[in-house]
Amino acid sequence: MTVKKTVLLVDDSRVARMMTRRMIETDRPGWEIVEAATGEEALEVYSRVLPDFVILDVNMPGMGGLEAAKRLKEVYPQSVITLLTANIQDPVRDQADSLGVGFLSKPVRGDVLMAFLSMDDE
Repeated sequence: MTVKKTVLLVDDSRVARMMTRRMIETDRPGWEIVEAATGEEALEVYSRVLPDFVILDVNMPGMGGLEAAKRLKEVYPQSVITLLTANIQDPVRDQADSLGVGFLSKPVRGDVLMAFLSMDDE
């Protein structure tokens, strides 16, 4: 049985958040999913909720996902973060790797997303 977890889902696209939320709700019923539409909002929500997982879009108005991940890792080095983006260029992957965050490409497959959400099940 999976322990209830909290996921912070960050994307400026409401549709993208809805699709990802549906995948999580289907495979992880009972998990709490909180949302943010910007990197700035993600930082504020993270400090209140302290989620188990963060899923960040890269390209958003204002603070993008890479900068938000960097700031979260500076304050919460134990945070479990992945980027979920259509921007699959090597420099973005390299930056994610240097920050110690995961990288998932859009459209994400359910099994790949669930593998990320199982990272601390050991």
